[in-house]
Amino acid sequence: MNKLYLIFFTALIFFFACDQKNKEMNDNPLLATFDTPYEVPPFDRIMNKHYLPAFKEAMKVQKDEIDAIVNNKEEATFENTVVALDNSGDLLNQVSSVFFPLKSADTNDSINDIAKEVAPLLSKHRDDIALNKGLFQKVKTVYGKKDELDLNTEQSMLLKTVYDRFVRGGANLPEDKKTRFREINEKLSMLSLQFGDNLLKENNAFELIIDNEAGLAGLPEASIQAAKETAEAKQYDKKWVFTLQKSSLIPFLTYSEKRELREKIFKAYINRGDNNNENDNKEIIKEIVNLKVERAKMLGYSSHADFILENNMAKKSENVLDLLNKIWDAALPVAKQEAEDLQKMIKKEGNDFKLEAWDWWYYSEKIRKEKYDLDEEALRPYFKLDNVRDGMFMLANKLYGITFTQLTDVPVYHKDAIVFEVKESSGEHIGIFYLDFHPRDSKRGGAWMTSFRKQSRIKEKNIKPVIMNVANFSKPTGDKPALLSFEEVKTMFHEFGHGLHGLLSNCTYTTLSGTSVPRDFVEFPSQIMENWAAEPEMLKLYAKHYETGEVIPDELINKIQKSSHFNQGFITTEHIAAAILDMSWHSITEVDENLDVNAFEIKVLNEIGLIPEIISRYRSTNFAHIFSGGYSAGYYVYEWAAVLDADAFEAFKETSLFDKATAQSLRDNIISRGSTDEAMNLYRAFRGKDPSTEPHFKRKGFM
Repeated sequence: MNKLYLIFFTALIFFFACDQKNKEMNDNPLLATFDTPYEVPPFDRIMNKHYLPAFKEAMKVQKDEIDAIVNNKEEATFENTVVALDNSGDLLNQVSSVFFPLKSADTNDSINDIAKEVAPLLSKHRDDIALNKGLFQKVKTVYGKKDELDLNTEQSMLLKTVYDRFVRGGANLPEDKKTRFREINEKLSMLSLQFGDNLLKENNAFELIIDNEAGLAGLPEASIQAAKETAEAKQYDKKWVFTLQKSSLIPFLTYSEKRELREKIFKAYINRGDNNNENDNKEIIKEIVNLKVERAKMLGYSSHADFILENNMAKKSENVLDLLNKIWDAALPVAKQEAEDLQKMIKKEGNDFKLEAWDWWYYSEKIRKEKYDLDEEALRPYFKLDNVRDGMFMLANKLYGITFTQLTDVPVYHKDAIVFEVKESSGEHIGIFYLDFHPRDSKRGGAWMTSFRKQSRIKEKNIKPVIMNVANFSKPTGDKPALLSFEEVKTMFHEFGHGLHGLLSNCTYTTLSGTSVPRDFVEFPSQIMENWAAEPEMLKLYAKHYETGEVIPDELINKIQKSSHFNQGFITTEHIAAAILDMSWHSITEVDENLDVNAFEIKVLNEIGLIPEIISRYRSTNFAHIFSGGYSAGYYVYEWAAVLDADAFEAFKETSLFDKATAQSLRDNIISRGSTDEAMNLYRAFRGKDPSTEPHFKRKGFM
């Protein structure tokens, strides 16, 4: 009898446990169809406790979907294998596309802990798919018959992309190497997370606290007010706090008369991750680099750069370095002349110290005023954030006929986020667009585009995109609205270009849609949008004084135009130096357990002749693009895409700034096409020819 009771109670406990688990799953909003307007994520109902169970369940669902493909007794076909694989993981995409954007835009300790727990699970899950012998055999069978299949261009690209992904994911490795391959992928996923977390902590840890008005000498009122409000938020009485957020850092470096304070904040910025503390990134970099070398060699490549570039437009390291070196050779003499001019300005003011990197912004601004009578701060009143935003919406309307209508009935993940519905001129719904513009401790630095849902026509259902732009622009201060620097204006237009790339996607397959294009092509749709920001005709549409409504005067526009080549030596060399540093890290061909991160960096920058007055745009220990983001052996892409965008914008100059036929061709041949064809084929379809480097060099003033 006792034994029967024991069995009964054990069964009862198991039943209640299963019932409780099922209830938790049923109550998890991440695992259900989103019952919100436009099926956006139900941020108001999603809690951190939902993420881990949702990830585990979504991975299980995709595993079942993969098993169904593998166990299908029918002959492998494009539809039952390749398309079925593209359709799998829909639930996992739904969970991931909420969690990871929020980890970047609005994180906390709980989310960071979840990410560390999820990363190895996701790494194993992806490897389980990539290294599934039965699945690869089916894909390989279809790929082997590709010439016999009547596939259109998009279908052929999907087949090639899927097959390449398996091969590059280790499917052809011998069994005895697959275990190590998995270990490397898992370790890299964890190290990448740790690098980013360390950098965020370093950003948030530094405060330049000023407790007397003398320390504010030279700073614009808006910068002072922002620092005061930061201090008040931190409950520091009668103080001003400046941070490493660009909207705080750059005005300080540009205008502060206190050289010792400029040095302090500048060094804090460039030394992030290199302070020999618990947030130090040097050992992480060494491990990342060595693991990438080992993995590349396992796959038959001499370096990680060779592995990455094979699928980019550049194809080979030589092509990347050829472009970077051409630009470097043109820019370095200009930068050296700029440094001489700054040194003369220092002497002219009666000082005898040598120009240092923390002086560059300050004295270049003085020369800008002297040479062009242009004060960057004088431009801010004409760049109210809302006006700039509406201006870029107006541009999209003029080019593509699309409209943006603000929504107030959809959930948001943070009070700073605002939402717009995007429609065709016919009124047809295109997608949803989230904007999140201001810095906070829970947001990583920089500006980016991401998606809560990509466009596709999965299982014959037209899935509409939900896209987001995130930035760290200047905040409103006192009774003034957010007033942007012109650099922030260009950044807003840039990220909007990425946003349009996601919103206007018109592809069948998730794998190929939106911004899922080669890394050195993805920056083209964003960078071409920057061209309009400074055009006089465009400026007159959106640049209006925030108090009077006065359109920006011709005098200021002329000054912007005339100064467009100003400081290009500095801007270009600091950027190219970072791109070459990236290529150098990822062109290493042998594992080196004694790798000295700082010594390697110094050697690379000395070899190319970077002058000491200019620091690489990113030092290795805070180069998140390549050690925490997806730009390893890829920071060059901004210059590669700049060649494309400068050449492409000539098409509008040859017609008119808002020429609808040219814009429609750009949309039809590139913006909407994702990776449905080779990138250069898409470009040629729009431009009718290969790109020329001449417009890019002219734009920089190097010709």
